[in-house]
Amino acid sequence: MANAFRMSSYQRREQLIRIGRSLFASKGFEAVSVEEIAATAKVSKPIVYEHFGGKEGLYAVVVDREMRALNDALFQALSGENVHPRQIVERTTLALLTYIEENAEGFQVLVRDSPTTDPTSSFSSLLGDVSTRVGEILEEWFKRQKLPAKHAPYYAQMLVGMTVYTGQYWADQRKLSKEQLAALIVNLAWNGLSRMQAKPELRFEGEKAHKERERAAKDSQSAPPSVESASSEDHEDADGGDDVTASSDPTS
Repeated sequence: MANAFRMSSYQRREQLIRIGRSLFASKGFEAVSVEEIAATAKVSKPIVYEHFGGKEGLYAVVVDREMRALNDALFQALSGENVHPRQIVERTTLALLTYIEENAEGFQVLVRDSPTTDPTSSFSSLLGDVSTRVGEILEEWFKRQKLPAKHAPYYAQMLVGMTVYTGQYWADQRKLSKEQLAALIVNLAWNGLSRMQAKPELRFEGEKAHKERERAAKDSQSAPPSVESASSEDHEDADGGDDVTASSDPTS
């Protein structure tokens, strides 16, 4: 442990933070012990307690640092006046993926199950703040598009959840570049947003759809199909059933 005396207090603290982040990322909070942290750093257990009071304190510092870095990246992406909503989606998606790419261990710590001693500033609370900001941006855009603004917070949760969950998968499956994955996420998110209906309904499931099928079944039992109606049905099937047209993006 002679090297313990060659480090300044600041250097030792930073070393322990790096080691703690790596261990928490690979094993999780519960599986890591103060003994393991000290052994990896080649110091005695009292050194860890002196700097952080225990592994809970070290974990809190690691989480706080990662939260600050991710928070700064995301909210910088969400800032800007008169920015096209699609650009906001692209910026935010790339900001998250860039953080994951450059801070793989830190991201792994954040997305793991937090201990009961988790500080109030948790990953879920950060995502809640991000969702709130995304919701505010969507609400303004919805109003301009004559869409129900009251739905904006729900769509914001969907967008953030989809991006974060996909980012978690990508963190372990780096078969696409950051830009390629961002393009996929934005493709799904934006093409869905730009073609939204003001009053969407379930087409095949749900109470209304079931009632319509029951009504159609009763009608077919009470009156056999005529030659004309059968021909009409055949023509509809040949056309593919649904009349789907690609609408242009009114905000591009």
